[in-house]
Amino acid sequence: MNSGRLPCTLTVQPWFQDHAVGGKIVLPAVETMLFLAARCHAAHPDIDVRIMEEVRFGKFLLIPPAAASVAVLVEWATAGDGRVQAKLLSHTRIGTMARIKEHGEIFFPRATAPGQPPPDIDFVPPEGQATEVAAERLYRDLVPFGPTYRTLQGSLYLAGQSAWGVLRAPALPPSESIEALVGSPFPLDGALHAASVLGQQSVSFLPFPVGFAKRIIHRPTRPGQNYLTRV
Repeated sequence: MNSGRLPCTLTVQPWFQDHAVGGKIVLPAVETMLFLAARCHAAHPDIDVRIMEEVRFGKFLLIPPAAASVAVLVEWATAGDGRVQAKLLSHTRIGTMARIKEHGEIFFPRATAPGQPPPDIDFVPPEGQATEVAAERLYRDLVPFGPTYRTLQGSLYLAGQSAWGVLRAPALPPSESIEALVGSPFPLDGALHAASVLGQQSVSFLPFPVGFAKRIIHRPTRPGQNYLTRV
């Protein structure tokens, strides 16, 4: 297995301040994916960044309020099956002790022939069966992020083990050139908000997404556009 570790600089975008947990600014999981995709594609142009597998999010990457950038580490390794494993790390020092924290991990496969077309999913919520949660209330009481990350629009509809909603990608410039391939990170972030609210219907707390098995980007999302989500 070939491997390496590279010091990198994460540019802090102005809208990151709207993504705060407990009063502390944290790097969104979707930005972690975008950052790793950009760095891995630059080093391994033969990977398919539109497919992300065995994705895991570890500890929050905290961003100081006035920081313009954050020093991070990108660790990569080529697995036996040819996939590239990428990790986002940070280096901290407490007194005389140095510590490496892991914030995210992704496996990118090598580029292959085009896969199957997108699945045919019914995005229409059932009439008379769904619980309606206004997006305004959702972002006020459940997912208290700032305006930029309030991507769910109108109302979120909950029915059984499913949720439906409308997402809007804010009209912001791309933070990474790789967005031309993988799209705006905001719609997926809003879909994760919907998943968290849906999860709260089953447990007594708001669950936070910590990973997923596979993501396939059939068509990149674009700034300023609306999308439908079902979780």
